[in-house]
Amino acid sequence: MAKYSTGSSRGGGDGDACELCGRETDDLRQAKVAGATLLVCSNCRPHDDSADSGSGSGSGDAGQDGDSPSRSQELARKQAEMYDAGKGDASHWEQHGTDYEDDQLPYLVSGYGARAEQARQEAGLTIEELSEETGLAEDDILAVEQGRASRANVGGSVIQALEKRLDVTLVDE
Repeated sequence: MAKYSTGSSRGGGDGDACELCGRETDDLRQAKVAGATLLVCSNCRPHDDSADSGSGSGSGDAGQDGDSPSRSQELARKQAEMYDAGKGDASHWEQHGTDYEDDQLPYLVSGYGARAEQARQEAGLTIEELSEETGLAEDDILAVEQGRASRANVGGSVIQALEKRLDVTLVDE
């Protein structure tokens, strides 16, 4: 059986790391996960498809007797459980939504990063000093100066604060 490499280079041939999560352990057992036979740790054993079939041998297809869910339904259920584990109740997002629109980044002038950096330097401020004075995160100021405000999810309030403190125009009107 070809094994998936977890990056462990301790040798041993049989594998000393879980082939699903990569955790190194001596307690590995064979399991059928999404149709592949893997050596898995105790944390990953709940993903063993053969555990639900009652055979416990790791062979055979679960869900083929007509009474249990189809293999694809069972795999979808297990995947949903895996993604939901530890994330809590999602009803908050369903009821209240998100507030991405509250602090939208406006259209910025070409070269806004260099403008912001030059204005800061002309004011005789370091990024740290500007951060303390305005209450803005240093990472946000740096993202603006490097011209990556949109990729760093900098909000419009950061741009407004910089424009006001540094007396510079960054927004394209």
